Amino acid sequence: MFENDDKKPASSRRGFLQKLGLLSGAVLFSGEQTFAYSADVLQGKSDLRVMTCNIRVDLPEDEKTGNGWKTRKEACVKVIKNQKADIIGFQEVLANQFEDLKKGLSDYFALGFDGPEMDMYKEGYHGIAKNPIFFSKKRFELLTAGGYWLSETPLKAGSISWESARARNAFWVRLKDKKTGKQIRVVNLHLDHVKEEARVEQIKMVLDESAQYQPDFIQIMTGDFNAGPNSQVVKTVLSSGWKDSYTKVGPNGKVEGTTHAFKPHDKERAAKAKKIDYIFTRGPIESVDSHIIKDNYKGIYPSDHYFVVATCRL
Repeated sequence: MFENDDKKPASSRRGFLQKLGLLSGAVLFSGEQTFAYSADVLQGKSDLRVMTCNIRVDLPEDEKTGNGWKTRKEACVKVIKNQKADIIGFQEVLANQFEDLKKGLSDYFALGFDGPEMDMYKEGYHGIAKNPIFFSKKRFELLTAGGYWLSETPLKAGSISWESARARNAFWVRLKDKKTGKQIRVVNLHLDHVKEEARVEQIKMVLDESAQYQPDFIQIMTGDFNAGPNSQVVKTVLSSGWKDSYTKVGPNGKVEGTTHAFKPHDKERAAKAKKIDYIFTRGPIESVDSHIIKDNYKGIYPSDHYFVVATCRL
């Protein structure tokens, strides 16, 4: 997995786990705490509402077009709050956006922003654009958490492999559901947006690391995969024992796209858009409902991506 085609064969899963440092044991944050939370549980006692939200990084050029974070942040918080999710995986989050989300979503505990910067640059997409996870303070007890970089050197911050356009990382939390007593592991990620080889190798890392857990251990994987439903990336996920939570398919059998580039009413563009944001599950958990959220707040869309929500039953 860690070698190019013209080098020696890729290392085994055991070698990968050794290289990764057995991250499930090398905890970046741990604790057992009790919190308070006001959101409702929408279905049965064992149901979970899960969201994945690519909020788009705070870019100066977006301010010029009226789509800057200062304009969008209220809409982002309002749209997310309306879904009353138990768990939210975010992508493209800069430090200032993380602080805004924590203030606006105070009923959630937020993790996943410690550590060095993505690479040598400090602004724009090259800033600390990470993948934090928010979870219900009332419903969950945090057991442990950690993260790693999607490269051949996963413990080296900002490391890049397979000609990835920029450094990518994955973050995970292990939670105890106080309603059911069950443990749940959530992995959140953002794959490369340019090269297919990079995406495939990056998702193999995540799947390999997650495979340390028994097949009957509940896991949820959220993220922007930058890959359509028929891509090699998604096929690799599904062949590894994960299930796609998405249930809503159009009348023509086509899955709608999740990107709109701030042009939600452009029908021609919408017809070409792919669904690249996903919520996957593994173990004794299944989706009973999932859909793409196309809401806006006062005419403002929270991101250039639509968010995705799933109701999952344990």
